[in-house]
Amino acid sequence: MKRLILIFSLLVSGGIAAAQSLKVDTFINRFTGKNNFNGTILIEQHDKVIYKKSFGFANLAFKIPNTPDTKYKVASITKAFTSVLVLQLVEQGKIDLDKPLINYLPDYKGNGGSKVTVRQLLNMTSGMRNFDENASSLDAVLKKGIPQYQLPYTSDELLTKFCSDPLVKEPGKEFDYNNADFIILGKIIEKVSGKTYEQNLQEKILQPLQMKNSGLLSQTKITDNLADTYFYRDDIKALVSDLPVYMENWYAAGAMYSTADDILKFSDALFKGKLLKQETLKQMFTSGLGEYGLGVWVYLKYDINHKMFTIVKRPGSIMGAQAMLFHILEDGSTIIILSNTGTVSLDDFAAEIAKQIIQ
Repeated sequence: MKRLILIFSLLVSGGIAAAQSLKVDTFINRFTGKNNFNGTILIEQHDKVIYKKSFGFANLAFKIPNTPDTKYKVASITKAFTSVLVLQLVEQGKIDLDKPLINYLPDYKGNGGSKVTVRQLLNMTSGMRNFDENASSLDAVLKKGIPQYQLPYTSDELLTKFCSDPLVKEPGKEFDYNNADFIILGKIIEKVSGKTYEQNLQEKILQPLQMKNSGLLSQTKITDNLADTYFYRDDIKALVSDLPVYMENWYAAGAMYSTADDILKFSDALFKGKLLKQETLKQMFTSGLGEYGLGVWVYLKYDINHKMFTIVKRPGSIMGAQAMLFHILEDGSTIIILSNTGTVSLDDFAAEIAKQIIQ
């Protein structure tokens, strides 16, 4: 009798799982078809990958399909990696989050050096001039370009030219999403460690986690299996190739590439406490101004099917390069979406997928 009950229970649970899988697959197929989505989607729930599928093309001209092995520009997901590197140095006693940045970059010329703390860089409340203020609209970019990305600069030049202006706001008082904050953090990592940002990234995260399909983009390197990126022009109602830029100019704020599988390795290690101690993770995931933690957004009481969850989210967006790491903290589920075309709001897409997997 007990064996019959067990068999029945397994059949029921298997049937429920199959029904849920069909529901997720049906929803995603409908959504991607309707919205001309190109990219890869990976979903993990209860430590098991329940969905992984690629759509569309990595290169539109040659009709080269996206696959799970396709590498994508992951844009500001890079900031989560930078935050981990900084917080690892905090755990080693080499950085104090509440010390001013001048303590770690003694040659820094900006007047915020003695006023802006490392924590304020991580939580985007530095009060510094916004790195991207001249790229506020597509019309402005098409007319004037984006010189901070379209001209070659070293990270030192980026720091001096774009991240050392007088403060425009009082530090710690207002959230302002600013790539300058993470350019400075990249330079702090280098100064404190005595190694380049790329060396730190490889030695502290990518190599230990065997993320062999991830790294930093550079105009001087050709990355195998890297998807070309395309953004949507409202004025002509068409997808076009991204504007020519030096991807390395995004540096510690957004210069990484990766695959969906590799981002999952990072996510699993992060949320399971393999990269940072639990007390450090608690600080990283404390929601502050702008619902932002330390390098990630943290949404408390996030409604999914009339149940409340904590969401830790790290999106990324550079023209056609669109990326999303969406983690449901209490459930342990992770949604990863990497795309090479700017045709879909990944915030909305991830939220809708979450509704399909949470019962």
